[in-house]
Amino acid sequence: MKKANPTNPELVDTIRLLKKSSKENDARIWTKLAEYLSRTKRTRIAVNLSKINRCAKTGETVAVPGKVLAAGEVDHSITVTAFAFSEKAMAKIEKAKGKCLTFTELVKKNPKGSNVKIIG
Repeated sequence: MKKANPTNPELVDTIRLLKKSSKENDARIWTKLAEYLSRTKRTRIAVNLSKINRCAKTGETVAVPGKVLAAGEVDHSITVTAFAFSEKAMAKIEKAKGKCLTFTELVKKNPKGSNVKIIG
């Protein structure tokens, strides 16, 4: 059976960027995130805000290789990076004085991937 590759052009570009950044900066975290994003849509990760709130401390940077959903609350400021955000999740994160970033923005801001926690 043939492996299903992502067809979303934005997702394909993000995966390429992560793999390229991993090689250039010798940062294995980008390769791991690219592997997670390469999965089929059915098995891609979706994380609720309640889990992010439990797992992340104030000021931490969290990467979600999939979508962030709005179930739960965020009570401290965190930086969340994901491929997609629901509108309500983005509003709740920003209300808690947090930031929502794309993987492209995170790679430019932190090329080595240091102090980034993967949640999924």
